[in-house]
Order: sequence, then C-alpha cells, then structure tokens
Amino acid sequence: MEISFDKVGFWYQPGTPFAFQALKDVSLTIPSGQFTAVIGHTGSGKSTLIQHLNALLKPTTGRVLIGDRTIDAKTSNKHLKPLRKTVGIVFQFPENQLFEETVLKDIAFGPQNFGVTSQAATEMAQQAAKQVGLADELLTRSPFELSGGQMRRVAIAGVLALRPDVLVLDEPTAGLDPRGRRDVMTLVTKLQREQQMTIVLITHQMDDVARYAQNVVVMAKGAVVKQGTPQTVFSDANWLADHQLALPSAAEFAAQLSQHGFHFDPLPLTEEALVAQLAPQLPLKGGQHNE
Repeated sequence: MEISFDKVGFWYQPGTPFAFQALKDVSLTIPSGQFTAVIGHTGSGKSTLIQHLNALLKPTTGRVLIGDRTIDAKTSNKHLKPLRKTVGIVFQFPENQLFEETVLKDIAFGPQNFGVTSQAATEMAQQAAKQVGLADELLTRSPFELSGGQMRRVAIAGVLALRPDVLVLDEPTAGLDPRGRRDVMTLVTKLQREQQMTIVLITHQMDDVARYAQNVVVMAKGAVVKQGTPQTVFSDANWLADHQLALPSAAEFAAQLSQHGFHFDPLPLTEEALVAQLAPQLPLKGGQHNE
C-alpha cells in the first residue's frame, strides 16, 4: 500500500498561546512494498509524521493519501478504525504496553478488539507468533517473564496479528543488546522481502538505515529536507553533520582511510561493501609502506 503526503502541515494546540507547528508543507511518497527509513534529530517531526500514517493525527492543512483513502482536516473519525488495522504502528518500547496474563492472549487482543471471534483471534495470534519466531512454549507464559528482545517480538506480533499492509516501527531496537537489535531487524527485513509488506522505520541507527532501507526521508524542523536512496542521503558528510546526523560506521571508517591514501567510489555504507573495496588495495598499500 502506497502512502503519500500532499503539502501536509500540522499544528499542536492551534489557536492557543501554546500553538506549535510540528509539520511544515510535507510532501513525500512511501512506496508500496518497500523499506523506507525516516531519520532526523530529536524534535525534527518524525513521531508526528508517523502518527499521520494511520490517521492517529489528521493534517491541519494538506492531505494524506493512504491507499484509496484521503485524510484531511475535515475527515470524520467515525470510519477510521479499519484504517488502523491496515497500517499497524509499533511505538518505541512497545513492551511497556503489554498487559495480558499470557503471551498468546496479549497477541490476540488486537484482533478481538476489531471484532474477531476468540477462536479466530487465537489462530491469528498463533500465526503472528510464528512469524516473529516465538516458540510455542512461550505462548502460555507471562510476557513479563521474557527477555527484552522476546517482549519486543510479542509487541510486534500483536500488530502483525491484525495482518496489516503497512508496518510502522518507531525505534524498534531501542534498549536492546546487539543480538536483540540484529534479531529484530532481521525479522523486519524478512517480513518486507517475503510478504512485500510496506515497512516504515524511524531510527537513529544509521547502520540500520544503510543496511536495510531502500528509501530514506530526512526531516529537520518539521520539514522534509532530503529524500533518496541511502547512497544519495549519505553522500555528503558535511551536510549530515549540519543536520546533526552521522555517517554509518563503515562509511565513517572509509572516510578516515581516505585521508591516508585509500580510495572508495562509491562510499561504502556497510561492512561488506567496505571490505569489497578495501581488500584489493591492501597489498598495494602494504608494499608502499614497506619500501
């Protein structure tokens, strides 16, 4: 499902002394079936943006096109519930929202809330649990007995149980150890590749953006300031620094090596790309150093 923003502006508390414009004339397209990352420093408008993806917030000006639905300031809230089943959002630290007695009941809560029978909701929950790699023996345990990474999987499964077309993740690896972070990102990538699910990732992890995203949207002060592939967005280190963003670690290392005579074209964004370009240069450089 494609989602497009057409000159969207959004104000918190409009018409009051506390009015604040969080989005300014935002126009962008999130392609269907692809992996899009949204980046920007704290306060850039990322969280406000994603709440427009399933009409948790509605534009003050402009419009959002979600599939065949158009959302603007005049859209009634009455018929928006099905939209929130189509576009599922997993907010930062979603395990804080777990509350049921067992993992299975927690995952099944969403479908039941949308009117699915208890038996059907249980079946949908079991399928979602398998999608995220939760073992059957965990389903009868309390979610609060699980590790942080397992709890994150339960929270994601709770959204997947609704069978959305679009999955939005706000800092899905926050607070996880390196293995937990890798496991979550591997899971998300698998969903996108195998099911052609549209993925929208909000993150401060530039390495994840470089490795997984096909499209990148950069936000600053409520506006979109750059869009493109990871290679395009990370092509200018000075521009990134001006916007309080960093290069992926592999690109940063390559930039440092460039100051010592190594050459990279294009700038490698992942460890694999760095090794592929660096390895052929090592014998030559080594020979020069030995002279």
